[in-house]
Order: sequence, then C-alpha cells, then structure tokens
Amino acid sequence: MTIKNHLKMSLTSNGENVGIARVTAATFAAQAELTLNDIEEIKVAISEAFSNAVIHGYKDMTGEVECEMILTDGMLEFTITDHGKGIADIDLARQPAYSSDPERMGLGFVFMDSFMDELFVESVVDQGTTVRMIKKLILEQAN
Repeated sequence: MTIKNHLKMSLTSNGENVGIARVTAATFAAQAELTLNDIEEIKVAISEAFSNAVIHGYKDMTGEVECEMILTDGMLEFTITDHGKGIADIDLARQPAYSSDPERMGLGFVFMDSFMDELFVESVVDQGTTVRMIKKLILEQAN
C-alpha cells in the first residue's frame, strides 16, 4: 500500500481538544471522498477514542494525547494514544454499557467498533492505551 498522506499531532488531554481531533479527522478523511455518513461515523469514533483518553486515561491529571492519521490507497487509519492509567481488562472495557465511571454510558468502544471496519486496543496499566481504528476504502474512493 502506498501512503498518500500522513498527519501526526499531540494535544493536551482536555475536553476542548476533542473537537479539534474530531474536525481534523473529518478533514483528513474527506480526502478519501467518503460519504458524509462515513465521515460522520469517523468523527464519532475519533471523539469517543479521544474522550476515553481524557476521561479515563488521565482522569484528573493532564497529559498528552497523540493522534495519528494515515491515508493509503486502500484505507484510512486513525491511532489515538495516551500515556495515562491504562485499562486493566480490555475485554471487559469493550463490553456494551461497561464503564469504570458510573456517570458514563459505556458505549465508546461500541461506537468505535460499529463505525470502523477494524478496531485494535492495546493497553498497559499505568503506561497508557493505544486505540487503532481502520476504515477500508473502495479503491475508486482512495484515488
């Protein structure tokens, strides 16, 4: 696969930056000539991944959230990484309605999984979490 574009940015782990990550991902995804619905789904998935890093990864701390976006001739890849508290049980965290915060609905991973073609989660307690999401492209769309 040929890389057509690549973007990497680091944002402070505050709620205001969710919108920046979301809009940047939508603009980046628009290069692939996706449908508006596909772009809306990508925006939701990015919002959920970034929000999880802020809310769960860093909780009351401040840190950096890294966002990387890659466009190839066959897919869009989005990676969100934090260096926060990590996830003790990824399988449990991916269950619908599960949240470590009782004030939350626990649907973040459900949305990411539903709206993207592939979802990979890696995490180490007290070291952070990486969420990698892939949206496959029809070859005509990638040109």
